[in-house]
Amino acid sequence: MKSSDFHQIVLSGCGRLERQQRRDEEGYALVALIAMMSIFAVIALSAVPNFRQQAQREREIEAMARGEEIAEAIRLYILEKRTLPTSMEQLTEGLPRGTKKLQIMRSYAAVDPLTESGEWKLIRPKGPEMIEFQRQVMLYNGGTMPETRDAQRVPDVYRNVLVQINNLVDTSSEEDAAPGGEDSSENSSGPFIGVVSRSRRNAVINYYGIDRHDQWIFTPLFRQ
Repeated sequence: MKSSDFHQIVLSGCGRLERQQRRDEEGYALVALIAMMSIFAVIALSAVPNFRQQAQREREIEAMARGEEIAEAIRLYILEKRTLPTSMEQLTEGLPRGTKKLQIMRSYAAVDPLTESGEWKLIRPKGPEMIEFQRQVMLYNGGTMPETRDAQRVPDVYRNVLVQINNLVDTSSEEDAAPGGEDSSENSSGPFIGVVSRSRRNAVINYYGIDRHDQWIFTPLFRQ
């Protein structure tokens, strides 16, 4: 065999070896890339619930802020008018002050951020929702009812809606889980003493120890 032929065979073999090495390296790189993408996918999927929970928490905080603003507007309306409001519009339009009006509630507070409809459910005096809420507040407050800030100067109409409960319901049993969705029932006409979200979902944070949106009643009653 000629030396030139031998060199050609050697070079050909080296070329095949180099090509095989490149293919092996490319294969390892592809495997490593797939592994990294799988890890990133797992991390991203695990982070989704946290993002959703944080987004819900922010909506709940905003709902509480708006609900408390409504409760304060109801309080001011009662002290001024000596009667309960009958519509959200009465709160957003303000109270007369000479030729002007005193704004007691901003219009965006009338929108519930926890629901698609954005409509609050109006709570009537002495209704079952208010009775249950008072029970929850009393339990949260160690079995006693916190006094309203206006205890010494509230009109009779304000005082008469305070519901007296003699026997607290045993809370040792587990409560039913929130059914989900939204309450689509219509608001009945007439005076109201508070509002509640129409969201029937479980909450991330608590309000007076309550962890369901449709049980968070925002009312001037029991507010210190």
